[in-house]
Amino acid sequence: MNGDVTYSSYLDLERILSAQHPVSAAHDEMLFIIVHQASELWLKLCLHELFAARECIVADDLRPAFKMLARVARAQGQLIQSWDVLSTMTPHDYSTVRPHLGGSSGFQSAQYRMMEFLLGGRNPDMVTMHEATPEVARELREELGRKSLYAEAVALLARRGFAIPDEVLARDHTATWQPSDDVEAAWAAIYREPERYWDLYELAEKLVDLEYHFQRWRFGHLKTVERIIGFKTGTGGTPGVPYLAGVLTQAFFPELLSVRTAL
Repeated sequence: MNGDVTYSSYLDLERILSAQHPVSAAHDEMLFIIVHQASELWLKLCLHELFAARECIVADDLRPAFKMLARVARAQGQLIQSWDVLSTMTPHDYSTVRPHLGGSSGFQSAQYRMMEFLLGGRNPDMVTMHEATPEVARELREELGRKSLYAEAVALLARRGFAIPDEVLARDHTATWQPSDDVEAAWAAIYREPERYWDLYELAEKLVDLEYHFQRWRFGHLKTVERIIGFKTGTGGTPGVPYLAGVLTQAFFPELLSVRTAL
């Protein structure tokens, strides 16, 4: 054991705690910076777990994947709670910070975009805003070339003997997932006989947890933006609240939601 390692050195606290660089005299700028920095750290953990969980699904080794996916759901809980802290900023407080943000926006978060892509919410046009950082743009394009977490789960259903059409398995992975009646039927069979398909039943529920928490995060974002800036345009040029309301209608795993009506 290295006796020279300390709490501070192991966690690299000197760099982390000196990474806040307010550019104004606004008291609330520190809040704004720390909330977003902490969110990026939680996103980093989510990606770490989701990449590994996808590999476990590919290998049909689901038990470790369940732990990873459950951990992501808990981390998403931390992301959701971050809006509660940020919402202590009033419209006046934000008005003292906003002029110093330029065109920067959470919409530009590469880790958020990667998590969307990984779960299956894919739009190749979204890579464009990251072209200024070639390495990030390359990683996002590489992810678009892989099957999403959900696509791999559906591929696993096919390997387990469920009737998943070839056109679903060979679909364009760069595009957002399109609902399939056959995929819904496979999940319905699993939900009707959970004792027979217990691990796939548990996988389905872990995926639903991810969808549920992601949508709660999006809703928290919408309500926090609405509370602080109303219906103003976002700093990144997005329509703000109307854009956030629109993405609330987008599902990563549509058949896992529609199957609830079919049962």
